[in-house]
Amino acid sequence: MILKTFSTLCAQSQVCFRSARAKSTLSAVIDETGKSGLILKSLSTDIFENLALEDWIHDHVDLQNRSMLFLWRNAPAVVIGRHQNPWQECNLQVMRQKGIPLARRRSGGGTVFHDLGNVNLTFFTSKKNYDRHRNLQVVTSALKGLRPDMDVRATERFDILLNGHHKISGTAAKLGRTAAYHHCTLLCSADRALLSAVLKPTCQGIKSNATQSVPSPVKNLLDEDPTLDCDTIMDSVASQYDTEFGFSSPVTLVDPSDELSLPGIQRMARELLAWEWTFGRTPKFSICTTFELKNDTSICNATLNMDIKNGIIESCDIEVPSDWLPVELSREFSIHLVGGKLCPYETSVIAAELLRTIPQNKELERKMYNLCRRVVFMM
Repeated sequence: MILKTFSTLCAQSQVCFRSARAKSTLSAVIDETGKSGLILKSLSTDIFENLALEDWIHDHVDLQNRSMLFLWRNAPAVVIGRHQNPWQECNLQVMRQKGIPLARRRSGGGTVFHDLGNVNLTFFTSKKNYDRHRNLQVVTSALKGLRPDMDVRATERFDILLNGHHKISGTAAKLGRTAAYHHCTLLCSADRALLSAVLKPTCQGIKSNATQSVPSPVKNLLDEDPTLDCDTIMDSVASQYDTEFGFSSPVTLVDPSDELSLPGIQRMARELLAWEWTFGRTPKFSICTTFELKNDTSICNATLNMDIKNGIIESCDIEVPSDWLPVELSREFSIHLVGGKLCPYETSVIAAELLRTIPQNKELERKMYNLCRRVVFMM
């Protein structure tokens, strides 16, 4: 596989950093090459930078007479679809403990786990030429080129199955007014234990119209053939992409944090990182659940009813048996939560302030602390 850096491409096209051009540097260079097909590979493993680059290309590059393939990998992250509910899709507590970020992409589809053992492929075209079937044919042909006897096939849901059973790839897409992109994952050597842990939600009793993921059994390609590492697979997909579409494009390395080459890219990454996008864009939902409270001498069941819009708690009613905790304490906690974010950090602050107002009663303090801890756990 031939590799070029973006700076090399700039030098060859002789348009690098031309301030007089209205177009941004990367799109200007791409136009100057005159090529109808390009392959880019990210130098970053940051989920927010790579998602931002996808949207930057969609928004800034003229794709009417051009197709592009973008190859990228990420450090561990969980990525939800544009219309999904993170509390319904993943174990946020485990993710916080392990320092695994949550990202909401701008395409639809379900929730996926990324790590360096997972290859991501994004196919950019005009909206007119958008063809997921053909894109997945590139991927399956590339895999068969590496191992001809491998049973890999695309499904009607645009997944790719190994041996007719194990999912190794999922699909999502964004269709704009004139441009489109289709991206898919490819499990090569992902940490399946961590994948299972972070994609196991703990918040019970959610009622929502958000898009829900469809659980599927998964398998790594490396388990099928130990020679199928990420680099080998990316090389094969790049080569097959050129073959399928009649291109002769080398792989160009791109740094998605380069603001000079990609004006506005850092702002786009910050927007994807913001709580208001990641959690605040969750479709309206409610939580209606029962949970157990206990201390050294007694156990009881409490109920939580909560309505959440844009990640903000609109209403909250926590009911605890009055013989376990005074009604005014659980009511006060409920009142203080309304108007705040459905966020463990903000809720912990509210709980700490409330605990300071409790009269000097160690048993009440312990019970109230247990209640606050259980509510925070659901977030």
